[in-house]
Amino acid sequence: MATANGLYQPQSGDLTVQYAPSGQTELIENPPRFTWIPAKLEDDRYVLEVSSAPDFTGETTRTYGPVPYNFFTPSEALGPGTYYWRYALLEGEGPEAQQSEWSTVREFRVPEGLPETALPSRSERYSRVRTGHPRLWLQPDELEAYRGTVREDAAGSGWQAFFEQSVKPWLTRELIAEPQPYPDNRRTAALWRGSYLACQEVLYAIRHLSVAGAVLQDAELLAEAKAWLLHAASWDPDGPTSRDYNDEAAFRIAAALAWGYDWLHGELTEDEREAVREPLLARTRQVAYHVIQRSKIHHVPYDSHAVRSLSSVLVPCCIALFDEAPEAREWMDYTVEYYYTLFSPWGGKDGGWAEGPHYWTTGMAYLTEGLNLLKNFSGLDVFRRPFFQRTGDFPLYCYSPTTSTRTAFGDNSTLGDDIIKKVGYNMREFAGVTGNGWYQWYFEQLKDANPEADRMFYNYGWWDFAFDDLVYRHNYPQVEPVEPSGIEPVKWFRDIGWVAMHHRLHDPAEQISLIAKSSRYGSVSHSHGDQGAFLLHAYGEPLAIESGYYVAFNSSMHLNWRRQTKSKNAVLIDGQGQFAGMNKALNLAAKGEVEDAWHNKGVSYTRLNPTSAYREHVPYLKQYKREIYFVQNSYFVIVDSIDLEQPGRVQWLFHTLYEMELKGQSFYVNGKKALMEGRFIFSTSGELALSQTSGFEGVDPEEIAGLDTHWHLSAETKDASSHRIATLLVPKRLNEAAKYISYFMDDQGFSYNLYLTDNGQTQKIEITKAF
Repeated sequence: MATANGLYQPQSGDLTVQYAPSGQTELIENPPRFTWIPAKLEDDRYVLEVSSAPDFTGETTRTYGPVPYNFFTPSEALGPGTYYWRYALLEGEGPEAQQSEWSTVREFRVPEGLPETALPSRSERYSRVRTGHPRLWLQPDELEAYRGTVREDAAGSGWQAFFEQSVKPWLTRELIAEPQPYPDNRRTAALWRGSYLACQEVLYAIRHLSVAGAVLQDAELLAEAKAWLLHAASWDPDGPTSRDYNDEAAFRIAAALAWGYDWLHGELTEDEREAVREPLLARTRQVAYHVIQRSKIHHVPYDSHAVRSLSSVLVPCCIALFDEAPEAREWMDYTVEYYYTLFSPWGGKDGGWAEGPHYWTTGMAYLTEGLNLLKNFSGLDVFRRPFFQRTGDFPLYCYSPTTSTRTAFGDNSTLGDDIIKKVGYNMREFAGVTGNGWYQWYFEQLKDANPEADRMFYNYGWWDFAFDDLVYRHNYPQVEPVEPSGIEPVKWFRDIGWVAMHHRLHDPAEQISLIAKSSRYGSVSHSHGDQGAFLLHAYGEPLAIESGYYVAFNSSMHLNWRRQTKSKNAVLIDGQGQFAGMNKALNLAAKGEVEDAWHNKGVSYTRLNPTSAYREHVPYLKQYKREIYFVQNSYFVIVDSIDLEQPGRVQWLFHTLYEMELKGQSFYVNGKKALMEGRFIFSTSGELALSQTSGFEGVDPEEIAGLDTHWHLSAETKDASSHRIATLLVPKRLNEAAKYISYFMDDQGFSYNLYLTDNGQTQKIEITKAF
């Protein structure tokens, strides 16, 4: 092979994929996942070499290629030891192809005992595929056996509930008209939501009637399903339900056509198949083009909708079209390789999800459905990867089913309502995948909760619980629930910079929980300007809350309040918070870090460093660290240490559902189930000026008409170049006798030593001085 010119090797940045693995990479699975910055913007193909010899000589060298993208998972695990890797760009095709110079050589080490999660090569990975129909969920040779299951146990299999709740309603519904363009092509939240809800109903009608008709061999059901399918197929793929006009609507219609085309394949004439196949392929192409060519999530991975469309669109659509469109096979390969290599952009080995638990819910809902379809179709089991084995820990610790959604970070469509039931259904999926009884316990807490919420837009417009239950009962065995009484008192999600402190998580009447974050993801996507912030829930009630409501993404509530630091239990510096605008580069630069977290001798602790998050608006900030202590499951101490290059004032913020009582250096929250005393017990600049307000600054009044207000505390310091603030928070049961935590300060010159005593137990907290 001839050698071409030099190889362009761009420097990676916060927004891009990284060069990995390298000496700084901690491998969590075997083989390692290889990623690099593309050498060209398009038409790039590579050859990759991996060797135990730094000069790539001898029999140890493995060569892979052509590799079509800048990411790759080998088809075999590596033995323990030290390895080296490099890549080169391929230009041209066949014997005339030219190879660039080799890239920089990078070293990595494979430890013993890693889970082996190799990805079969493109030529081998679909060897188990059966190309008959249906192939979405049930395979052709499974259908008759499933009919027997339904006949023998309609209730226990979930069929009876599915048929009554999710099939019968569509026998009497009129066909839904194709959504029209927005008036003057100006989108509003209500119109956008109405459009995708209509498309979700079309998906329900086609999928549920098709599955029911095929399983029961019922001519009436099949005829109704076919009518709905041909009706939806007649909609303009480039019209109001196209990807560029309303991506949520587009995702749903593409999936509806895929399910109908697959399950009704034998009921359609060849002309009818073509009438469905053509728009199905066109809609799938729209999504694939956006994901791969425009959003380029293999270059810059932080596009929430693009990543979700892999599972919600490309998996079902490419399975349905697998042997009928060469493009579908290529898009499927891209999707599979992405899931094996780059996923998840929002977390890592701990299973965290930087966008927060609500977007974990929507992401995992479609992802688990897509990965189950992929596994049933091809045998590829992405669930074996470490992220999927652990990601159930994230809602377990950070989105407890016994607390309120007021105590969770990030965008949340159910903000102020009960926790969405779909979290529980997702957790049951991971119980099935892992056998973890704690995850099943989580599901049991939510499965029968608040049935009227099933019709809310954040449920009905996204998933059908009866269909979920039907599929799960076929795919997985029942896992016995186990009460999570033995969970870690401090759970540090290092991958996303979240820390959860808990006392009796499994007992809502006695539970005390604090969640804090300082994340390397900053305020990108559905995250907010909340590095260093905390949320507190105690004895069945949210005390320190996520303030505001979910009106809609990009509403004034969202942009001017919810995303901004002023709505968080955080600090402002001279009235300025963290960058939380709409610029992904600045969003990721507005990052934080968790420097430490531990539990020892009855004390839980974390140290957060959100300094970088403030730099865009407070360039004279030298350093800010926040330390949080949870002592003997009784009280919290928060220590803020802020150093500036010039004198400035700090505003210490706290938000709650109730009007507070302010008295001296104290504030009191009087809830319906719990109380809390907050007291500023030390400040180097002198006493703080306490004030409270209500309402939501900068929000359109029409968006919050009829909604309860929230209350906001600001405790402001005097001007100083350095600030040390210690705050005591003491939650109490509603009818608990009055209690107090005594405290005094010992200043020996090198640090401030704060001593706190509760029922005879004394805790020392050292506060560093600014020298």
